[in-house]
Amino acid sequence: METEAKLSAARTRLILDRPFLGSLVLRLEMRPASWCRTVAVDSKHFHFNPSYIDALSIDQIQFVLAHEALHCALSHFSRRQHRVRSRWDVACDLAINPILAAEGLPPPPGVMILPLYEGMTAEEIYPEIPEDSEQSTLDEHLYGDTASTEMESLSEKWKQRMASAAQQAKQAGKLSELVSRLVEAHLEPKLPWRSLLARHLNRIAREDFSYQRPSRREGEMILPTLRSRSAEIAVVIDTSGSIGAEEMKDFVSELDALKGQVGARILLHAADCGLDPCGPWIYESWEAIRLPEKLQGGGGTDFRPAFEWAAKLYPAPDLFVYFTDAQGQFPEYDAGLPVLWLVKGPASIPWGERIQLN
Repeated sequence: METEAKLSAARTRLILDRPFLGSLVLRLEMRPASWCRTVAVDSKHFHFNPSYIDALSIDQIQFVLAHEALHCALSHFSRRQHRVRSRWDVACDLAINPILAAEGLPPPPGVMILPLYEGMTAEEIYPEIPEDSEQSTLDEHLYGDTASTEMESLSEKWKQRMASAAQQAKQAGKLSELVSRLVEAHLEPKLPWRSLLARHLNRIAREDFSYQRPSRREGEMILPTLRSRSAEIAVVIDTSGSIGAEEMKDFVSELDALKGQVGARILLHAADCGLDPCGPWIYESWEAIRLPEKLQGGGGTDFRPAFEWAAKLYPAPDLFVYFTDAQGQFPEYDAGLPVLWLVKGPASIPWGERIQLN
């Protein structure tokens, strides 16, 4: 089969079986390119080496076409910012490939698919790529010379295309839950960790008003009363070495500002495989949080001692925040506390709510 015929057959299959991806692929103009080792994308065109395409099956060509289209739909060409290009390109591929594999498309030989990064964005994956990494992408990303104003325009155009493709696929009953979440996350991106942390603390502040024991009635209206105590937040910082000093400083600074806004009392502790013997440190809502000059750390990570400590607190904290990479020994059971994990890296957590740090 001729190269163009194989590409046409692969596009047709995508349109029929996976209309979301097929619709995006149709937005790219096909261009043969002998200078290209495999395939390349520049946010407008799909460049391909005919010899490379000829060596692939129709299903593998579908993977390659969808891969390049998702680079564009996710605006990878406009999101690199200060990041090193080679590492950014790898991060983008590691974000896309698990999606296509989950959609049932077989990858060509040499494609990187790491389940560790499933569900993560390129921004979240990038810090996990070593600076001296020798990983390389199968394709070429050619959008480095695009002017910033054109990038913004193209990014908005691809967002509109993504929304339209998702709507059409949904109407046809062929939009998977995975792709639906991907579209929603890109079109309505999650707030940065500072905003999410603020949201949780503000919720606690609102809950300082109780309707259970009204102080008085006015007509048929039950008026709220204030709690007799301020909100208490237990916070543990992972000192096993996975969290850097600057990251700790940023976290504590943000926590300090927020606790004053919501009038919360902070019980701060540090832990690696055990609790810091000098902790906990207690800060009233009007006191500045200052990290001790020396924190015990450097060992492995065991979350159980910190949860045992928090479970013994009286009254029970309104929120338990753990700042960690989430790689360690978890308690066997849920602690029965509202838990918020601020996580650096891709690791998952067994319960509670997770906020991605990076």
